[in-house]
Formats: sequence, C-alpha cells, structure tokens
Amino acid sequence: MIPQLFVEKIDLGDGRSITIETGRLAKQADGSVVVRMGDTMLLATAVSARTANPNVDFLPLTVDYREKFAAAGRFPGGFFKREARPSDNEVLTMRLVDRVLRPLFPDDYHAETQVMIQLMSHDEEVMPDALAGLAASAALAVSDIPFYNLISEVRVARIDGKFVINPSREDLAKSDIDMMIGASLDSVAMVEGEMKEISEAEMVEAIKFAHEAIKVQINAQLRLQAAFGKKEIRTYEGEKENEEIYKKVKAAAYDKIYAIAKVGSAKHERSAAFAEVKEEVKTLFTEEELAADGDLVSKYFYKTNKEAVRNVVLELGVRLDGRKTTDIRPIWCETDYLPRVHGSALFTRGETQALATVTLGTSREANQIDSPSEQGEEKFYLHYNFPPFSTGEAKPLRGTSRREVGHGNLAQRALKNMIPVDCPYTIRIVSEVLESNGSSSMATVCAGTMALMDAGVQMVKPVSGIAMGLITDGEKFAVLSDILGDEDHLGDMDFKVTGTADGITACQMDIKIDGLRYDIMEQALNQARDGRLHILGKLTETIATPRGDVKAYAPKIITRTIPGNFIGALIGPGGKVIQELQKATGTTIVINEVDEQGVIEILGTDPAGIEAVLAKIQSITFKPQLGEAYDVKVIKMLDFGAVVEYLAAPGNEVLLHVSELAWERTENVADVVKMGDVFQVKYLGVDPKTKKEKVSKKALVPRPPREEKKE
Repeated sequence: MIPQLFVEKIDLGDGRSITIETGRLAKQADGSVVVRMGDTMLLATAVSARTANPNVDFLPLTVDYREKFAAAGRFPGGFFKREARPSDNEVLTMRLVDRVLRPLFPDDYHAETQVMIQLMSHDEEVMPDALAGLAASAALAVSDIPFYNLISEVRVARIDGKFVINPSREDLAKSDIDMMIGASLDSVAMVEGEMKEISEAEMVEAIKFAHEAIKVQINAQLRLQAAFGKKEIRTYEGEKENEEIYKKVKAAAYDKIYAIAKVGSAKHERSAAFAEVKEEVKTLFTEEELAADGDLVSKYFYKTNKEAVRNVVLELGVRLDGRKTTDIRPIWCETDYLPRVHGSALFTRGETQALATVTLGTSREANQIDSPSEQGEEKFYLHYNFPPFSTGEAKPLRGTSRREVGHGNLAQRALKNMIPVDCPYTIRIVSEVLESNGSSSMATVCAGTMALMDAGVQMVKPVSGIAMGLITDGEKFAVLSDILGDEDHLGDMDFKVTGTADGITACQMDIKIDGLRYDIMEQALNQARDGRLHILGKLTETIATPRGDVKAYAPKIITRTIPGNFIGALIGPGGKVIQELQKATGTTIVINEVDEQGVIEILGTDPAGIEAVLAKIQSITFKPQLGEAYDVKVIKMLDFGAVVEYLAAPGNEVLLHVSELAWERTENVADVVKMGDVFQVKYLGVDPKTKKEKVSKKALVPRPPREEKKE
C-alpha cells in the first residue's frame, strides 16, 4: 500500500518555491522529511534514544550532512569509488545546522540524538547547504523528540542592490553579501558569512530580510506538523535536582566567587582560586553525601559560578580580567619571525596567541574542490590548527576537528576578498594557535593579515577581527568587546566580526538565548567596529604596508602568455624540453591552456634562472618579421653557407646561404664570415622554392655599381 504523503509548499515570491514532504521515506526514523527546491532534494531524518545515559550531563547531539555523488550523476574520486570521510564543505554545513539546533533543545534533555541530512538529487541552480537547516527542523517537527522552537536557515545575497534569498551559485558570484542566517520565529540564532566591506547598518538590514523569509518557512513547518498530526512529545527523565543542596552550595560559594570575579586576574590564577572555593564547598558535605550527590554539588557550583560572574559584569561593569566592557586586551605583534618561510607574523592579544605563515606557489598548488555540489579550485586558502597545549592540556591528536575547519573557514573568508584579483600566486596561510583564551580565530585573521604583508602580497587593505560577547538577565545587558574564553562559555552570545577600516568582510554569530533584540545586535556591531579599528591600528603600527617584493627565500613568479600552437614546442616530446629546462634553471614551470592561449607560470628564487626560462620561451615563440633586420651570431660553418643564431632568440637558427653573404661571388664562406662573428641580417621570409626561411647579409649593404665592359 502506498503511504499517505503530506506536502507543504513555500513560495519564495520570485517564481521559485520549496516543498517539504513527509510520509513516504525513512518511516522508522522518529521523524523524516524530503525538502525539494528545483531538482535539488534533501532527505533529513531525526532519531533520539528513548533513554539517556545517567552519567551524561549534556546533549549528545550529532548533526551529519552528506552529499552523495550519485545525486549529481558522478562517481566519487579515489581508488575505492565510495564516499568516505566528509569534505570541508560538508563539515561546514553540519556546523551551520548544529549551531542553531543545539541551544533550542531542553536544557535537561540528554538522550543520544542524531540528525542526518543527505543530498539525494542535485540541481546546479540550487545550493543545497541553504536548505539543510530547514530540512533538519522539519524532521524534528514531525517527530516526538522534545524540540519546541522550530527554526530554519536561508542564504541571503545582495545583487545590484537587491536582497535575494537562496540565490544560485552563478548569481551569488555577482553579490557583495553571502550570509547564512538561522533563526526561530522570534529570534535570530546564527549568522555566518562574508561581505565586500559593507556597513553595520547594511548587515542588520540583510539579517532582517532573511529573518522574514525564515518566518515563512517555519510557518510552513507548523502547517505540515498539523496536517501530519503533531505527535505527543515523549516523556523523559530530566536531570536530578535537589533544592537543599543548591541553596547550601550557593550560600557557601556565591560571595567568594563574586569577590574573586570583581578583582580581575589571569586565567590560571582565577581558575585556581575558583577551584579552591569548590574544594571548600565540598568539605561541607560528608563522604557519603558526595558519593551519592557529588555530581549535583559540581553542577550547582558551576551554576553559582556562572550567576556570580555574570552579576559582577551587570552590576559593576567589571570583567573577569578587570577590564571594562569596551576594553581590548593588550596587544603585541611581530613580523618576519621565521627566517625561512615566505611570510610570517606573530599576534598576541592578552592570553591568546597565533603564529601565521604564508607559502607562495603556482596554480599547481591550488586547493582542488571536488564535491557533488561544487567543483573548482581555491588559489587562496587558510588552515587553522588548535593543538591541546594552547590551553595547557594534554590530549591525543585525532585529525582535524570540525571546530578547526570552521574557524579556518571564517578567517579565510575574512581575508580572501582583500587578495588582489591579479595576484599571480597560489597562497596558503597556516595559523598555529599557541595560546588560547578567547577568539583564536580573530587572532588568526590579524596574524594572517600581517603575514600576507610580510610575504609581499599586495593586499588591497589590511583586515582585523574581534569577538564580541553578551550578558543579559532579560532586562539589563552588557555587550563585551574582545571576550575571554570564560566569557564565551558563561555568556549569551559569541559574535565575531572582521573587516577593514571601510567595512565588514566576514562575521560569525551564535546566540545562546531566545529573543535577541535588534537594538542589542546593532550596539554589538558598532562596539565591534570601534574594537576592530583599535586592533587594526596595532597591526599597522607593526607593518603599515605590504613589502615591495617577496623575500629572498620566497619564489618570484612571472607569468607569460604564448600562442597555443607553441605549447607543444615548449613542453617537448614526453615533456623532455620543459623537464630539462626546469632542471637547468632551478625553476618550476606550469603551463595552462586558456582560450587557446598558453598561460605560463615561472616560479623560482634565482632571477638568473627565471631569465633563462624567459629567454627560452622567447626563442621558441620568436617569429621574425619580413623586411626587418636582426642581430645574429655564426654558430656553424658549411660549404654552402653559415648557420646563424638570432641573438634575440637563442637556439633559434637559420641558414645564411652563401649566395646571400655578399654581392660579389663568394667561393669560400670563410672569406666573408667566421665562427662567432656577430652581424645583422635581413629577414626575407620563406623561400617559395625550398619552403625554408631565408635571410640575407648582403641585402643590408648597398649593391656596388656594375663595372662597364671594355671595348
């Protein structure tokens, strides 16, 4: 029997639409939907365990997004021809959805929960990542999993001054804004994207436009939920609570924590002081009580700690390290720190430190993107590493984390539009976070800017970044500039903003509370601008403009374009010519065919080697012009003439026939020219009889008068 299908349609208002259907696929999941826009189709499922692990005090939520190559009619790359670990783009989409969903589950819901989203059919006109949040929320909406505040996500672009929801990739290339917005009906929860130096007001306008579109999508989910028949939300066992223990812990700890928080101290000193208070609190309980309810003591101590620290900020305007809400931590910077890399910079702000390196290469080093939804390459990319020692911890390294991928992508988007369009290099930045106490991704942006300028990359403008926080009790609020790690953890917002002196280039915002007001968002953006400009001033004090040239150990790159019919001659049979040339000159030569032209990149550290390659290219592509005179050198003597080489094109040879040496009859070639002689010849074109090129020495001297015959 064919199951009953429930469908809701979302009209985007410009002839395009999105449909959500449920009831056909994956019915054993707690909730499943298919979201379709054009021919792009996503299957989203939600499953949650019926019981929770009693030893788990958090929500073990996994959001997984995968793109199937079959969706685009393609085979996976690699030997096994099977989808394996997720690509960076898939990981970034997982993070976009996770960051909106996670804060909206009940605080005391700790059952293993998995939301899986799969791209099943791909339409090149529709970018699937913009539909993933809608699909995830809709799957939860038709389930019995405790998730009360439905959400959706959209991409907003601005093309020719007009905002567009979920543009195609082709249209997105014309936009000066590329932002993903996640929100519920009444509150924006997540913002991430890149911009081309827009103002704070323009950013808020884009967010508001996206939020209106999201409200339409959430209402469609509510209609689908009602039509499908809203399931009764499952009952679950919440966290263990004990009001008496809470009161006892708070009474013993609150004032002491408050006193520590208002003094201002360094991270490790503060942590030690808080730990001492916690040990004092534990002495108030017997060993038997701690064995039975030690987890509650720790939980209530954290709750008390959070309340006290937040109240110090709201009541006194004082932060954990003693700063006021708008203060930026002390900054010091250094460039050219590493002697052999192509560019390097060290950026330290408070207890956060990033060391960035720049490596320059040819188009051969471009980062290849090959996924079902996108193919191409990146000539500028950034990798971010967050080793455990940066926070004073010892942990096993288990590959690149989702967090590292996300932070690296944010920093890359912050900087990429400030790389000149005509920059010939492929550029890789690697940021090593050496210390971390808040906003290492923004430290990466700052270190990356200075490392690029140190490497001689002619940036359009330098970029700086700052992380903003928020603490609010619903009435009073405090916006915090340059947040600490603890302020991120205990606060209500993490809002990272990057930009030049003239506008915003990227942002990432996560809200941990419902109902963030737009006036607070606007204040945070304006306060962030002041902070960004302060930090930018520190960067430009260290290095004001890019170096005029690359460093001695960095490769110089020269680009030349030749007619396509000469590519084969430069490569040679089996690559012999280009391989020997690279070996002899110590250079790297890359040839790309573009529009029937050969685009040649020559990369090398020795100017003489680069000049030798340019000379070879000139030699191969040299075409003498009819009637023009050229300097030549005799390189071989023959009975019937001399082989000469064009000085302007070494290796380019032509026969100077004995008949073209002089106006007088020449019996012996050596009577007129000798090996190594340098002189000029006139190019006469191709001889119609021999079909070979012809040059003449005698054509450049006056013809002697004929002798009159004697009678």
